[in-house]
Amino acid sequence: MANSSLAPFSCTYTPQLPELLLQLNCTIAISTYQAGKIIFLSPKDKNTLIQLPRTFSKPMGVAEDTNKDKLAIACKDEVIVFSNSKDLAINYPNSPNKYDSIYMPRLTYHTGNLDIHDLNFGKDENLYAVNTLFSCIIKLDDDYNFTPYWKPSFIDELVSEDRCHLNGMAMRNGIPKYATAFNEGNSFQSWRNNITKTGVVIDMETNKIIAKDLAMPHSPRIFNNELYVLLSAKGELIKINTETGTYEVVVKVDGFVRGMSLYKDYLFIGLSKLRKNSSTFAKLDFAEKANQAGIIVVHLPSASVIGKISYLSSLDEIYDVHIIPNKIRPNILNTITPNYKTGIMIPNATYWAASEV
Repeated sequence: MANSSLAPFSCTYTPQLPELLLQLNCTIAISTYQAGKIIFLSPKDKNTLIQLPRTFSKPMGVAEDTNKDKLAIACKDEVIVFSNSKDLAINYPNSPNKYDSIYMPRLTYHTGNLDIHDLNFGKDENLYAVNTLFSCIIKLDDDYNFTPYWKPSFIDELVSEDRCHLNGMAMRNGIPKYATAFNEGNSFQSWRNNITKTGVVIDMETNKIIAKDLAMPHSPRIFNNELYVLLSAKGELIKINTETGTYEVVVKVDGFVRGMSLYKDYLFIGLSKLRKNSSTFAKLDFAEKANQAGIIVVHLPSASVIGKISYLSSLDEIYDVHIIPNKIRPNILNTITPNYKTGIMIPNATYWAASEV
C-alpha cells in the first residue's frame, strides 16, 4: 500500500548518480503508463537529482531523433512528436533561465488505440512502432491510422486481437531488425496461456525465430553490434548469439525489468513493481523481492550494477527508459494544458505570445 505521507514521486538514489549524470551530461527520461507520466530525471548538482513529471495519456515508447532534436511519445491513442527549442526554454515565462531545452508539441498522429509499445525514428525521419494490438510493426504517416511494415510469419492476418503480444523492436541502420513477442500464437491473446516460458526473438529481415522459450522478453536493443534483451520474468539482461540462439546472462536483478537505454558505457534499465493481484506475476521466483520501481544503472563493460533509483510513491510500473544526451535540465509541454499554445517557433526566431484573456 502506498505511503500517503510521502510527496508524489518520492525516490531515493545511490549517492554517486547525480555526479555520474553530470559527467555524462544527460537526463533520464522514463515513461510510466500506470501513473500517466513522462518523467525527466536530471542532475541538479553533483549530490542531487531533480525530477520533472509531465502528464500524458498512457505513455509507452519514447523515441528520439538527435539529428533533428526531436522526441516522440506513444500514448493511448496517439503519437506526439516534439521539437526542442533552447531559446524558448531560456525565456520560458513560468521559469526563465531554468531549463536548457524545452520540447514543444509539433505533430500528433491520431492512431487510434493500437496499444503501441516500442517506438523509434528510422531512416528519412520515418517513425516505426510496434502495433501490439494488430501483432505487427508499422510506419506512421498522415494518410492512415497506420501503414503495416512487417508481421511475424505465424500471424496469418492483421486483426485487433493481440495474438502474440509483439512488444519490442531493435533498430539497425535506421530500419527495424529484431522483434520480441511472448509466443508464436495466432489466435486471440494466445500468449496468456504460458506467459513466462514461450517468448521469442524474431529476425525481421529473414522472418525467422532466432531465440525461443524466453521468459517475457522485452526491449531488444543492439549495443556495440550485439543483441541485448531483457527477460522480464527472470529479472535478467541477456546477450543473444544471433547465429545459435543461445544467450548469456549479463546481469541478474531481483525485479521485473523492462525498458533500457545505453549511453557511453552505462546502461539504464527500468525496474517495475510486480502487481500483487496478478496470478502470473505472483508465481515468479523474485515476486516477494520485486517490491519497488526504479532504475538500475549498469556499467556494461564490467557487467556490474553501479547505481539505483528507487521510487517510494506514485510510480509502480515503468515501460520505457531513454537517455537524452547533452541536456541536464530539459522541459517538455503536453497538449493537455494550454500553455504550450503560447510558445511560437518559426525559422530563426521564437516567441512566447501573450496568453488568451
